[in-house]
Parts: sequence; structure tokens; C-alpha cells
Amino acid sequence: MKRRTALVAVGSLALGACVAGPPAEIATPSPTLPETYLFTPGEGAGGALANLLPGNDPAFTALASQALAASPTLGEAMARLEQARAGADGARAERMPDIGANASVTGTRTNPAQFSSSLPPGIAIDTERVAYGANLTARWDPDIFGRLRAQERVALARVDAADASAAAVRIALLSEIAASVIDSRTLDAREAAIREDVAAAESLARLSLVRERAGIAPGFDRVRAESAAAASRSRLVALESERARIVGRLVTLTALGGSVVRAALSPLSAPDTLPAAPPTLPSALLLNRPDIVSAAANLRAEDADLAASARRRFPSFGLSGAVGLLAYGLGNLFNTGSLVGSLGATIAGPLLDFGRIEAEIAGAEASKKAAFEAYRGTVYTALGDAEAAYGLVAAADREAAAAADEASSLGRAAALAETRQRAGLADFLTVLEARRAADASGERAAAALGRARRARVLLWQALGGGPVPAS
Repeated sequence: MKRRTALVAVGSLALGACVAGPPAEIATPSPTLPETYLFTPGEGAGGALANLLPGNDPAFTALASQALAASPTLGEAMARLEQARAGADGARAERMPDIGANASVTGTRTNPAQFSSSLPPGIAIDTERVAYGANLTARWDPDIFGRLRAQERVALARVDAADASAAAVRIALLSEIAASVIDSRTLDAREAAIREDVAAAESLARLSLVRERAGIAPGFDRVRAESAAAASRSRLVALESERARIVGRLVTLTALGGSVVRAALSPLSAPDTLPAAPPTLPSALLLNRPDIVSAAANLRAEDADLAASARRRFPSFGLSGAVGLLAYGLGNLFNTGSLVGSLGATIAGPLLDFGRIEAEIAGAEASKKAAFEAYRGTVYTALGDAEAAYGLVAAADREAAAAADEASSLGRAAALAETRQRAGLADFLTVLEARRAADASGERAAAALGRARRARVLLWQALGGGPVPAS
């Protein structure tokens, strides 16, 4: 009779757990990507991904190393990763038996009046007793339906997501430092070009002063030449505000003092050559971009969480046992007769939860749908970033080449006007206008070259980063 009752109870639990059926299937097809990029370089024209960063610049090498070692942003991301790993260790431990030990000393006092006064002769009640015990306990959930295994998969996917997020922070950090160093080198080049403009304008001012004193030129020529020199000097002073902004940004990124950052950015001639953009396939983004890897890991975590929620419909089993010693005298604790023990098994499952589990499953299904859409959004965001970066590199290269040609042409025109003026074939106004046209052309060329270098950093980041070249 007892066996029949137990079978009925087990069957009722299983039926109540399984009656709702499996959770809905959430389709997660892989996003369709184009075969090539629109602005990618042709075959044989590409370079290495690592060369897009200014790895040959000692300032970038020093500041990047410091940032990777002491950046608060990266340190926070690594702490999140450690937190996720601890969660995975805890989920893995939940599948293992829980073994414990305890010891106790219990004293009791009994009122003899609670017993009948007509006890048989020779029978006495011990009203005060002390019990000594020591036990070894064990508890284990065999996880027959896989709920704990699904929760462990959730935790492991969260570790992958946190790891990818830390990699994304690292790439963003290196990109910001590279861009700041390039901006600093561009400022140096712009400063050098402006100083050349100042020197040329001051030379014209001195020449006009000589001509004015000789009575062969009006004083207005000298005033216009001096105003051109003053305009160039004002552009030179304006560069300091941009330099202060760069130093401040690097202080935030590297956790270094401003004086240390300024010393690391000591003037250095930047190379005039630009590294070629590396050709790659859009599908490579799925493997290289940390944000895509993180979104895919979050999708796996939501899928495992849905599985864990669905397994709450099934009964859970538990095994427990204890073995120990119990004696009413400390000296008798280790006698053979003091050995005690217990062994038990439990089963529990939902019968009427009034839709609680179904609501939890529906929420997990919605979370998985949201995670999939977030994954798709991340993929196409990465594709757009790469397309834009390739196009920006191509456009910036053309701009830099055109600006360099403009500066060269205007410089030759100014030199030719000065030569003609010395030969008496051109007046001072022609020379001044040619010099004004040439002024700032060198600065524009330097700025355009800096934007082309910066575009390569954006492309490096858009393609998922990679190893930093050694100095």
C-alpha cells in the first residue's frame, strides 16, 4: 500500500511538471553579410592590421603600456570579469555534493512530576542529562533534468561576455591613446608650418620697412606685411588650447600626471608615409569584434537561462545523509554503540503554481528575443563602422594628397613672386598676396595628413583591433 501511494505521488508530480510542454523555439539565424566592403582596397594593395597604429612612436608605446597596466576603466572591466568567473565557479559548485560537519553539546533537565508517581520499583528518572554529538552530513541534488547544468551554462556564457567586454575596453583605450598621440604629432607639424609662415611674413615686413625708409614704397605695405605676421602668430598661440585638451585626455586614459604625459609627448618627426589599409572580409567581424563576441555570448546566456526556466517544470530530487556519534557521556562518545546515521531522498515539484513558472518562461523567451536583436544590431553596427572607416581612409588619403599638392603649388608661387619682385617684374602687393595664399597651406596639409592617420586608427578599431606592433 505504501509503495502504491509513493508511485501515485511521483506520477502526479511528473504529470504536473510536464503537462505544459517544452518552451517555444526562438529562431536565431545568422545575419547575412555582404561578400566584400564597398571601399576596401584591391588585391595586393593592402597592409597589416597592426601597422594602422603608430607603433613606431615611443610616446604611443609608453602611454599604451601605462594605460594597460593602470587604467581605471580597464581595471573596472577586469574586475567585472573576475566577478563573472566567480559566478561560474559558484554555479559549477552547485552541481557538487555539499558536505559539512558539526559538533554539539546539549544539556537537558526533566521535571519528574510529568511522569506517573506509581513507577515500578527500582525505576528512577534521570532528570539531568548531557548529550555529546558529532556528525558528518552530505546533501546532493543529482540534477536529473539538467536545471543546474543550464544555470552553469548561463554563468560560463556571462564569463565569455565579460571577457569580450574587457577586450573591447582595451581596444577602445588603445584607439583613444593612438588618436591622441597622432593629434599631438599633428599639432607639432602644424606648429612647424605656422612658424615658417611667421618667419616668411616677418621677412616681408622687414623688406617693406627697408623699402619704406628708402622712399620707394608706401608705409601701407609694411602695415599689411606686419598684419600678416600677427595673424600667423595668433594661429600659433591658438594651438596651445588644443595641446592642453590632448594632455588632459591622456591623463584620464593613462592615470599619469600632466607633466609626465607632456614629457612623453616630446616633439618627434612623424613619418610622411601612410600605411595601407588591410583588405578583409565582412565575415571576419564576427570573430574579431569584441562587441559582437560579447553579444553572441549574451545570446547564449539567455538561451541557457530559458532552458533553466523551462526545467523548473520538472521535479527536483535530493539525496541527503548523515553519520555521526551520539553519547550521554563524554567518555562514551567513541564507543561502538554511539554510532548513529540517517539516509534520505526527497522529490518536489510544482502542481498548482497558478502560472508563475509559465510567466518566468515567457520572460526568458522575451529576453532571448531581445538578446538576438541586440546581437543583430551589433553585427550591423560593426559592418557600418567598417564600411565608414574604409571610406574615411580613402577620402582622407585623397584629401591629404590634394592638400600637399596645394601647399607645394602655393609655396612655389610665393617663391616665384618674390623672385619676380626682386627683378622688378612684380610689385610688392603681388608678393604679399602670393604669401597670404601660401600662408596656412602647410598647416592645412599637416592637418589633412593627421586626419588620414587618425582614420587608420578608426579602421583598426572597426575591424576588431589586434596586436600592437612592438616599437
